Amino acid sequence: MGSSTLLIIIAAIGGVTVALQAQMMGLLDKSIGTLEGVFITYAGGGLLISLVLILTRGGNLGAWQSVPWYAYSSGALGLIIVGAIGYSAPRLGLVATFTIIVSSQFVVAALIDHFGVLGAATRPLDLSRMLGIALLLAGIWLTIR
Repeated sequence: MGSSTLLIIIAAIGGVTVALQAQMMGLLDKSIGTLEGVFITYAGGGLLISLVLILTRGGNLGAWQSVPWYAYSSGALGLIIVGAIGYSAPRLGLVATFTIIVSSQFVVAALIDHFGVLGAATRPLDLSRMLGIALLLAGIWLTIR
């Protein structure tokens, strides 16, 4: 199996997992509340990754000082993601929720690439990418109308 095939499989597993997690977070949101569901989600993930780090003797945690300060906001951003998905999924449905989320990700990712924000390599926003984003925005309209 080539490395690109493996990357595609890993990305697909991530996509499947996000959809499954969204449904579970929606159930938590409806049953115990948004904040409580976010807590359960993060506590469960925190316990699991703690076990992995213990088993791998901390991995590369010793290099934490070499990371740019703004990279540590990823935990707070993750809270927003989990909360937004947990709140939106049971109210909009999974398809509408993810159409909006993924389209928003593409727009922001294109801007990050174009301007090289937060240390990203600069990848200019060309006509093809702009048309792709326009199709995504049309997809939002078709999905939630």
